[in-house]
This record gives sequence, C-alpha cells and structure tokens, in this order.
Amino acid sequence: MKSKQSITLALSIAAIFSAGCSQAAGLTPVLNANAKVVGMSAPNVLSPELIETVVARGNMALENPTANYTFYGYDNNGTMLPTNPALKEANKTEPDKNVYLILDRQNGSDSNYNYGEHFLFQGHEQGTGGYVTRVNLDADVAHRVTLIADKDVNGNNLPTFDGITWNPFAQRLLLTAEFGSAGGVWQAPAEFNTSTTAVAEDISGAMGRGGYEGIQNDKDGNVWIVEDAGGSKGVINNKARQANSFVYRFVPNDKYDMTKGGKLQALQVMSLANPGQAIEFHAGQADADIQSQDAKDLHTYGKTFDTNWITIHNTDVDGNVAFNANAMAKAHHATPFKRPENGQFRPGTQFREFYFDETGDTDMQTQAVDTGGFGSVLKLVQSSPSANKGKLSMFYKGDAAHSGFDNVAFWSADKLVFVEDAGDTLHAQRNAFDSGFMFDVKHNYADGAQPDRILALGRDPSATLDSYLGSAVSGFNNDGDNEITGIHVSDGDASVHGLLGAKRPHALRDGWRVFYTQQHGDNQTFEILPAARNGREWDDGERD
Repeated sequence: MKSKQSITLALSIAAIFSAGCSQAAGLTPVLNANAKVVGMSAPNVLSPELIETVVARGNMALENPTANYTFYGYDNNGTMLPTNPALKEANKTEPDKNVYLILDRQNGSDSNYNYGEHFLFQGHEQGTGGYVTRVNLDADVAHRVTLIADKDVNGNNLPTFDGITWNPFAQRLLLTAEFGSAGGVWQAPAEFNTSTTAVAEDISGAMGRGGYEGIQNDKDGNVWIVEDAGGSKGVINNKARQANSFVYRFVPNDKYDMTKGGKLQALQVMSLANPGQAIEFHAGQADADIQSQDAKDLHTYGKTFDTNWITIHNTDVDGNVAFNANAMAKAHHATPFKRPENGQFRPGTQFREFYFDETGDTDMQTQAVDTGGFGSVLKLVQSSPSANKGKLSMFYKGDAAHSGFDNVAFWSADKLVFVEDAGDTLHAQRNAFDSGFMFDVKHNYADGAQPDRILALGRDPSATLDSYLGSAVSGFNNDGDNEITGIHVSDGDASVHGLLGAKRPHALRDGWRVFYTQQHGDNQTFEILPAARNGREWDDGERD
C-alpha cells in the first residue's frame, strides 16, 4: 500500500505535467476561448500575469496623410462605421505582421519633433492599395503613426502586404504580398523620406511571385519565405483542399544587396511510402493528394523525412524578370503543404531548427482530419541554415480546438507561441474565437498533451458589426471577426546580432518587448506587459 506522502507526491507531479508549458514560463493558462455570440462583443482575456495596452488603433490619424490614406486603419473611401445604408463603410487596411526596431536619429513630417528611438513597422494587408507605416512608440498621438511608403520607386501604387521582416544585412524592410502570380517581395528603408513616399522596390525578379506571407532572414543572409496559397477542393473531399503552398529559401549573390539576384530554392520532402520519390503536387488529382499516404505520413507523430533544397530559379542563368515561383516549385518536384503561413528559427540553435505552421482547411467538416485538415506545426532540422539537406518531422498536429495557426514567435529559447486565424466559419462551427497558444519545444506532443492558451481573443464592437454585415449585406467590403496577427517578441536590435533566432529571448524583461495586432474591426495593435502582482516583478523562471 502506498504511503500518504507518496500519493501526495504523485499527485503533485501529475499536476505539474497537466499544467503544461505556460506555467513553466510563469504564466497561468486561460482555460477557455471566448465564445462567438451573434451581436455580442467580448474582451480579450490574457493569462493573469499579463496585461495589454494599445500602441495604435485604426482611427489614429497619420501624421503625414495622403489623398488615399488619412488614418492608420482605413482607406479614404467611406466612413469608419456604416451610420446608415447610404453611407459606405471605408475599406479597412488591416495592419498585419509587426517588426520592432530601436533606431536613432529618425525623422518624421515634423522637423521640430523628437520621435524617440523605439518603432514598430507594419505592412497593411487589405484595402484598395498597400502601404507601410511606422508606429512611433515614444511619440504623442499627433506624431504616433508615420506613413513610410505607399508607392514604389517608379511611382506605382504598392500592393497590400502581409508579411514583414527586417533584413539587417541590407538595412531594409522586406515585405510580402500574398497574391499568387501577382504577389512577391518588396523592400523599403525604415527611414522617413522627406520628399516622397515612393521608396519601396519590387525585388520579385530575384525572389519570384507567389502567395508569399512569412519571411525571415538567417545568419548566412539567406531569406526564408513561407507561402500561403489555397489549393483546390476535392470532389469527394469537398470540405478539404489540396496542398498547394511551398517553403522557399532565397540565397542571394550579395547578402548586402538583394537587387543583385541569387537563387530561389524550394523545399523538397522525400516520401516514406515510395522510397526515392519526392512528395509532390499532382495536377487534377485533389482527392488523391488530400487522402494520400504521403499526406498521412507527414501528419503522423514520430515519422522523420529527408529533405532537399531544389533550385527553381537562378538569376545568373534565368535572368531577373519576375516569375511564378509556385509553378516553378511544382515543375521542379518540390513538396506542397497545406497553407503554411509563418515560421521562425529556434533561438540558440545557430539557425539549425526552423518551425513553421500549416493553417489547414479552417472548416470543422474537413475530411482531411488525419492528413492536415486542422493544420500542424512542422520542424525542419539542418546542419546549418545553408545546408542543402535536412530532416523534417511533425512537432504538433492540430485539431478543431487548435487550428488555423498563422503567426509565430519564440517567447524564450524553449517556449514557442503560435496564434490562430481560424476565420468566421470555424469560429461559428466551434463556437470559439481565436487563441494564442504556448508550446514547449522540448515536449513530445504525441502523448496527447495540448499547448496552453495564453490569449483568448475577443471581438470588438466594430468587428461584431462587420461580422453581421458580412453575412447580411451582399458585397460588404470588410472582414468580420477579429483575428490575432503579428505576434512579435524582440529586443529591437537592428544589427545582424538582433536577427530573430540569434539571441535567446526573455519576453517582458531585459528589454524584450511583445506586440500583437487584433486585426479587423478597430485594428488595434497591442503591447503585452507584465501585470503587477503583489508588488513583485514577473519572472518566467528561465535562465540562460
């Protein structure tokens, strides 16, 4: 018979393991997602050790407005709310992924104003055109948001942007447009241009055109790009889609100047079911691909795949004219995934471990439950970021309650946060809005454990109204429920040493700051801060 002490010890150990990874990081999990109720808004709920504060919201006026853009989150083509049927609601511009940088001697439209040194950069994902903004975190409301670019170097309007990162080698922002054969990569300086906003440059002649979203540098100067391109639905599997997106690596000829071209490569994964063959896209065979043994193997714990980087375009040979990267990846037998949106290198691994997500089908009725329908998190391991071979495995398999993964950030060396963009359909089906989940990369989730929720997103009144109008008014021009985007943990280091993945992050301390955007609705960007508890400083319990 066990002693009372041994039983107590066993229960204590069980409680530690059931608590999951967030408590190990000093955070108490949020038990439930916010429910979706027609006509009702809801507040965001964070772990009790956290609070949030707005750093920018959609109705903030740009300090340097143009004819097309006056506010941070709206086009100039209507009112902020549809006050009556005769008044059109303006297109919302949807600020997206965030980049935090500490920069000195930055200017704005007011030559007499000190803009400070802490800045948050974003591209805008929706609206009638694209632009790039700088949130001046040290500034007052009148100087809070600066328009950095809305045209390219030739005076053309910019596309709307989804992904963004800072390339410290070239000292440029890299921005991605998620428009398939019309998408691509643009670069722009972080500095305010006093004479014109025509400063962005299309570099898709080197990096290709695709449904590009996630973008990230490694320490060798390579640029990793994650594509979000939805595939065809099956005839039988009519609630699921064929994998149609690729993971790319751009190897520049000169890492300090992306305009000098280079090689675009796509990730190829070798089949376990058919040794010697790559897992690839089959045109006109959506049902077969959706339910293939390869798709099942990719989404099975414990299976490891050999990978290769396949060069699909080389500017030295193929020229510097924009090309369809998705089509080229298919032609070169690269491996498609189910809408991977973002990825990041694990800190402390010398850029040898790369984690990226799959969004999946965002439909509770998907027939691809065992083949990626609810998305996943995949891990790629290489001997170096420039190695041509590696190993791929599934880190986490999504389910209906943990699905639609989009943006990602490392909270610490071992704690990884993925946030959801599940969409209105899945919100309604599961009666739950999006959440942000914390994973422990040292844990094997094959044991059935689940990540801990640290953010249960709510829905602001504007998004509540948009959700209703989107379902009730034909041709309504804005998205519905709020989503989480732009989760970002950084110390703002703009040098090569500040690359995401180069340092071990310490979220909320030692200068490491955390941001995210509650996209749609009021388009509010928040900074997450530690809550004051009993007069003691918050501590994640981790040390280098």
